[in-house]
Amino acid sequence: MPNTYLGYHFTVNPVNPGAEILIAELGETPFESFIETEEGISAYIQKDLWNENVLDGIQILQSPDFTISYKLEEIEQVNWNEEWEKNFEPIEVGNTCYVRAPFHDKKDVPFDIVIEPKMSFGTGHHETTHMMIEHLLETDVENKKTLDMGCGTAILAILAEMKGAKPIDAIDIDNWCYLNSIENAERNNCKEITVLEGDASLLPGREYDVIIANINRNILLQDMAQYTACLNKGGTLLLSGFYEEDIPHIDAACTENGLKFVKKLTKNNWVALKYVN
Repeated sequence: MPNTYLGYHFTVNPVNPGAEILIAELGETPFESFIETEEGISAYIQKDLWNENVLDGIQILQSPDFTISYKLEEIEQVNWNEEWEKNFEPIEVGNTCYVRAPFHDKKDVPFDIVIEPKMSFGTGHHETTHMMIEHLLETDVENKKTLDMGCGTAILAILAEMKGAKPIDAIDIDNWCYLNSIENAERNNCKEITVLEGDASLLPGREYDVIIANINRNILLQDMAQYTACLNKGGTLLLSGFYEEDIPHIDAACTENGLKFVKKLTKNNWVALKYVN
């Protein structure tokens, strides 16, 4: 029996950066998939997981800076692959890294990554993933133990392996992301990636030279001490998943844990920071 879904079709004004903020906030709820539209976004949730208070914690809906409305639709079955295939375009980062779906032609670049995201976050289209790719492209990860925390599709772990990192742990608390990461690692012939399902409670006793964490501000702040505890001396920490205005909170947590700021990337108010231990 196929799952019944509810589709929320949001109209967001202004769309940029409103749609991205809305996706980030809805991503902390049982909503499973998001499709950007010209007017805003469509967000989908299983009817079994829905309740009338599902939008209560979505702060942007109360923000005076945005006007947001929505229409609700009940959908008997969603072909997620068909939906994202309609909208998925390959991206190129720095003429060096090409991220594409299996049905796109290969391109002659140093790092050709094939991702089938299904319902997982992390195709390279979102600003945070794009900036983390930029950071990774200019970071020496050769033979370095690496962690991709909140790995989503495992796109960053895959790029790290292509650049010579090993061994690599890719961790996500979401079962769909866990399964999708295994699938994408296999699709890109990765041999050094171990995918784990869980959160920062898996970290004690592990050591890394590079940690990549593209999550949200609250989780980053909550887990910062655990990241730094398993980051080797001279190691690199790459952080994203938050906004420009969140930098003071993130920087304070990093500084308190003995990390030194190296570089900042920004894209449409999203930020990616690089620190060293």
